[in-house]
Amino acid sequence: MDFTEITIASELIYQGKILNLRRDRVRLPDGREGTREVVEHPGAVTIVALDQEEKVYLVRQYRYPIKRLTLELPAGKLDGQETPLVCAQRELAEEVGLSASSWKLLLEFYSTPGFSDEKMYLFLAEGLEPHQEKADEDEFLQPLRLSLEEAVEGIFQGRIQDAKSIVGLLVVYHLKRHGR
Repeated sequence: MDFTEITIASELIYQGKILNLRRDRVRLPDGREGTREVVEHPGAVTIVALDQEEKVYLVRQYRYPIKRLTLELPAGKLDGQETPLVCAQRELAEEVGLSASSWKLLLEFYSTPGFSDEKMYLFLAEGLEPHQEKADEDEFLQPLRLSLEEAVEGIFQGRIQDAKSIVGLLVVYHLKRHGR
């Protein structure tokens, strides 16, 4: 069976600084019509910055949509035509004041494909050095350094609930424990 949905019409409902919202009319696999609301996003990166002591850098920040503080990996959206690697390098410097001599793209994944086209690029950054960059004027962050083990435990204790951070930490934990 072909599960493809074909776009019949598309209407831009909202155009914003970070995202756009559109409503599509689609032809369903069985021939009926349906509606899909789609959040358009330019894409984003998330970084597992791992030092020689197997400690990772996270940021504590307030997230307005959920009205609470979160503990997350450094991350950010792609700006303009920048590549995911350039974005990751910029975000690591801005959010935790580090640069890395080694960068590896580990995964590409969709954060919430049920309603958004946001594609995330997960990087492992090693060979860390101090590198201060000016943070975005509307970002208030507190960098933290935890052992990889502590960070993974934080997932299972409910202290880390951000999906990109859960994915990133578990992937790197698995790779480090299984020698990939």
